[in-house]
Amino acid sequence: MHIPRSPAGRGRFAAVAVAAAVCASMVGGPAPAPVRAPASGPADGPAPAGAVPALGWSPCAESPGFDCATAKAPLDYRRPTGRAVDLAVIRHRATGPGPRLGTLFFNPGGPGGAGTQALPQWYELFPEEIRQRFDIASWDPRGVGESTAVRCFPTTDEAYAWLERIPFGFPVGESETKAWVDAYADLGRLCEQRDPQLLRHVSTTDTARDLDRLRQAVGDEKLSFLGVSYGTFLGATYANLFPEKVRAMVLDSNIEPRAWVDRGATAEPRLTTFLREDVDLGSAATLRQFLDHCGRAPADRCAFSAGSPEATREKFERLMLRLQERAQGAWTYARAVTTALSSLYAVDPGWYDLAWALEDLWQWRPPQEPAAPEGPLPYPAFEQIEAIRCSESPNPRDPQRFPELAEFSYGRAGDLGRAVAWASEPCATWPATAASPYTGPWNRPTANPVLVVNTTYDPATPYQGALAMTRQLANARLLTVGGYGHSSVVNPSLCVDDHERRYLVDGVLPPEGTTCRQEVRPFSDSRPRGGVGTGGGGTAGGAKGGAAEGN
Repeated sequence: MHIPRSPAGRGRFAAVAVAAAVCASMVGGPAPAPVRAPASGPADGPAPAGAVPALGWSPCAESPGFDCATAKAPLDYRRPTGRAVDLAVIRHRATGPGPRLGTLFFNPGGPGGAGTQALPQWYELFPEEIRQRFDIASWDPRGVGESTAVRCFPTTDEAYAWLERIPFGFPVGESETKAWVDAYADLGRLCEQRDPQLLRHVSTTDTARDLDRLRQAVGDEKLSFLGVSYGTFLGATYANLFPEKVRAMVLDSNIEPRAWVDRGATAEPRLTTFLREDVDLGSAATLRQFLDHCGRAPADRCAFSAGSPEATREKFERLMLRLQERAQGAWTYARAVTTALSSLYAVDPGWYDLAWALEDLWQWRPPQEPAAPEGPLPYPAFEQIEAIRCSESPNPRDPQRFPELAEFSYGRAGDLGRAVAWASEPCATWPATAASPYTGPWNRPTANPVLVVNTTYDPATPYQGALAMTRQLANARLLTVGGYGHSSVVNPSLCVDDHERRYLVDGVLPPEGTTCRQEVRPFSDSRPRGGVGTGGGGTAGGAKGGAAEGN
């Protein structure tokens, strides 16, 4: 779930960089660097019908040790000789020893996560035997990053000027609500004018078909895949479009497929995507765990501790009420809420950074900000998330319903519920729906079973989503992680690593009912003050400067 960040010049770029990195949506883990401005407009040349794309690998200019390539794919798979799109692909060769087992494709989530940026940053987090036995590859999905990308502004400056129009996090009050709704309505119109054809062909279904072409391009008979967050929905879609091609598939931090697609993108649902997925309830439960662990820790381990779980929860509530009455400099109520939400994604360092930020606000101090980078600002690419999500996942089409939905979510989930409800409002006025979305069934028998992994307290993809994913797929095994945060990639567990290694290498599933524990224990040691957004706190929950993700 991605969280809006409104920059005010270079001094606040770091917050936007966090937002521009996603998952919001919902990508969990070390956030990819903001994407460079891609070339806009149609890709040159048709993609021949049925042709396997050629991958001309060469060393990546900006990622030593990795190879890069570009593949062609049809914009519209129903018209395979028409317009083509480019897919930017990256890989790290298997390091050995031991025989190579093929390619493990990795999707970091989003929607809108750029794999060419994520893989170099995540690569060392893969278990050693996985790196030894597999080429590990990723790609920028169509519409994203260095692939043929949705880009609704001709210049970077114009994109940042648009971001200035939206309130930070979510709107509060009539004036901010109008500014928010008008800005996102304008964004949809700009995107429609820029490339209306592309907007209708960036769905998960299109990307799953691209993934199968990439599987063929690397010469693998069947697919080995690891998807995080939104990547689990991509994996589930692939598994049901190409069930006979599944060799091994790990789905970590799960979206419930039926809740995501509902009755199709043209339906008029009662709830938003993220409220159907119970993201507000999952984030509220994780926040309570954060506050309870903080309250049980001394102040040198959790700066926000009030001496007990009950007192710490009350302290948080009082702080939120105080910020609703009066902002503290640039720190509004909405900014504090969305910072709390995004900081829950990674226990270390996110929870520590959040505790310092909340204590600073409690003491009337400005929380420490991350430093602005040098050099030109990158294109923020926030519209790429909306282009994918809004085209296929239905949301209420009347913007006037969202204040009511925000209060409904607040009533059942507290302050974070408002951010979660407003996260889907950009879809209310989005102009495009996917030309050929996949909406089920989700139970087609796969050639091999799927491994589903989820923490019990995940703020972006609640544990019940993993239970639903396991039920809905024809043949899946759930590995429960007793712990906190969004994904086991950035909230590590040696137990999970071992089961994933045995599954991916040897095809051995963990026994039914297996539960792993995380290595990190919240507030188990003292930490110095960090800047919000400099570590797992701000980055893990980010996205591309638009509203709050999948994921």
